[in-house]
Amino acid sequence: MTLIVGVVAVFVLYMLLQMVRTANPAVLARAIKVAGGIVTLAAALFTGVKGQLAVAIPLGLFGAGLLGWAPMGNAGFGRLGGVFGSAGRRSPGQTSQVRSSALEMTLDHESGAINGRILTGAHAGRSLDAFDLSELAAMMAGFDAESCALLESYLDRRFPAWRQNAQGDAAGRRGSQPSGSKMTTEEAYEILGLKPGAGPDDIGRAHRALMKKLHPDQGGSTYLAARVNAAKDTLLRTHRS
Repeated sequence: MTLIVGVVAVFVLYMLLQMVRTANPAVLARAIKVAGGIVTLAAALFTGVKGQLAVAIPLGLFGAGLLGWAPMGNAGFGRLGGVFGSAGRRSPGQTSQVRSSALEMTLDHESGAINGRILTGAHAGRSLDAFDLSELAAMMAGFDAESCALLESYLDRRFPAWRQNAQGDAAGRRGSQPSGSKMTTEEAYEILGLKPGAGPDDIGRAHRALMKKLHPDQGGSTYLAARVNAAKDTLLRTHRS
């Protein structure tokens, strides 16, 4: 019986590791936050039942913050949820947009999720979520370099292992280098999710927040991280001039 239990435990652990390895980073982060909130609330309930209210109340507020309930608003322990993305300087629903000739990508600041929309061709106006991996990979043949780079960034988030599994990956990579076209001020504001006239401090905060979501070391996109850096430089040059 012990051997059977051990084999089952190893199998379950292996399957969990496989799910973590291939999971969408944004979805995985959200799941960890929710699980942490539930565990923390359970611990608060347990300590509260034992009469340890001095421990139970802070734990309960922290767990509620992780789940996004923020029982004390933006004050006190409610701010602790901000460490995991449930609160912070950015307003709910704030997004950044990056466009190429064929695609428009939108990044949700809170979750880090990337959504795409096709701008040209027979599928104009349709979401990339409506297509499977093979259909999206086939689209690259008709895209310019910048659009290919955007599409690869989307695939990296939705299908983390697509580069290892997709056939003809080298063909898909020929569009990985974006064009050297000059970024406009309006485009830079859209990429950072800022309104025109934002100051250097706002630019710096938006840049740091986005890089936490997009930096390649965090499982993000090299291309999108480069666009965020370019947007920051463009706006800071505008302020200096």
